[in-house]
Amino acid sequence: MWSRGSGKVFGAETGFFVARDPDTVLAPDIAFIRADRLPPPEDLIGFVPVAPDLAVEIVSPSNSETEMADTVQDYLDAGVALVVVGRPRPRTITLHAPGQPVRILSEGDVLDFGDVLPGLRLAVADIFR
Repeated sequence: MWSRGSGKVFGAETGFFVARDPDTVLAPDIAFIRADRLPPPEDLIGFVPVAPDLAVEIVSPSNSETEMADTVQDYLDAGVALVVVGRPRPRTITLHAPGQPVRILSEGDVLDFGDVLPGLRLAVADIFR
């Protein structure tokens, strides 16, 4: 069950190393790392040295579909358990998880974060209000 203390949420100003040699850093709009994977506080200065468990990206008009697909693949290749892509137009949420089919949710659906944040559910319609 999701609860406070389950981990740490990071905003868009945080970069995460998702690959090394060459270094690849991504900065999702929102990210979450479970408490059991959270690096010590001194390692959270600068770029976080681990990929998040959850990465949320909001598509802007300047993002191409190819760019978003590449970004999602970078996250999945780095071991991110759930990548959530929000599209304000047409108000959909796309879920990407390793080994799972892509799921597209619309305003009548409920976003469930699965094993990453068990028990946390959000109505898609509420996300776009």
